[in-house]
Amino acid sequence: MPYVTPEQIERAKQMDLLTYLQYYEPQELVHFSGNVYTTRSHDSLKISNGKWCWWSRGIGGRSALDYLIKVRGLSLPEAVIQIDGQTPMTASVSSKETESAGPKKLLLPEKNDNNDLVIDYLAGRGINREIIDYCVQTKRLFESHNYHNAVFVGFDRQGILKYASLRGTSRRRFMGEANGSDKHYSFSIPARSKSGKLHLFESAIDLMSYCTLELLASRDWRQDSCLSLAGIYKPKEDIAESTPPAALMQYLKDFPQIIEIALHLDNDAAGRLAAKTIQTILPNKYTVFDEPPERGKDYNEYLRMIVIKKSVPER
Repeated sequence: MPYVTPEQIERAKQMDLLTYLQYYEPQELVHFSGNVYTTRSHDSLKISNGKWCWWSRGIGGRSALDYLIKVRGLSLPEAVIQIDGQTPMTASVSSKETESAGPKKLLLPEKNDNNDLVIDYLAGRGINREIIDYCVQTKRLFESHNYHNAVFVGFDRQGILKYASLRGTSRRRFMGEANGSDKHYSFSIPARSKSGKLHLFESAIDLMSYCTLELLASRDWRQDSCLSLAGIYKPKEDIAESTPPAALMQYLKDFPQIIEIALHLDNDAAGRLAAKTIQTILPNKYTVFDEPPERGKDYNEYLRMIVIKKSVPER
């Protein structure tokens, strides 16, 4: 765990979230209306009058330090270093500049010398080693150096890195995105050969869990393409006004042979609403199936139920 001084902590406490985002992560800041801002990752998080509130989770605060700990899941020392140890990307960012900012360079965390902790973490969640090894070998997955997070990478059609989501491998729950991530290109596993079907998931771990279930059933786990979304898809209150997830639409554009889509979203209220919305608003040329896990909240929870059942000997 990194060490920080009381002076560093005190300095970090003085920075409000709007200033932090303007200086360090301008690509994450979105002008909502008047003096209200939101973020690209969490559109229900609003910033105004020196305070912020993440309405969908019922949490809020004043400082950037509060945000990094409560929303990003960083520890206090990690959050302090994130604030105190960065170099501002720009001296000042107006709302118009923020909205019209061009593509940002993807800033991947430094790779660790090995992927041992990530492999152990994913295997501990029931994911088959063959699938883990495939993702590592194709550079879709690696372990970060400083915090040993699992880093799930997304590419465009030319094989250029465009997106990276981070998942903590320790008991402390941490999920985030690398700066400069383009949500149009999230983590995916392509079909072994040309396929007209796409399987859609909320997270990379759910995607890998589904592939493991296919392997356990002695089926070709790369028969069809699989895509994870860049976070939970939140449709608008009026479903008709919603737009499909950016990653899904980009994938359908890049692979026009796809005509069938299986939705493997979570078995909670958010997942059921997302599935209903996608089924409603996608063009009629696509046949859309709603296939949530048979049991459990998500596909990883379902996988772990299956793995535990197989590991218990019959009496």
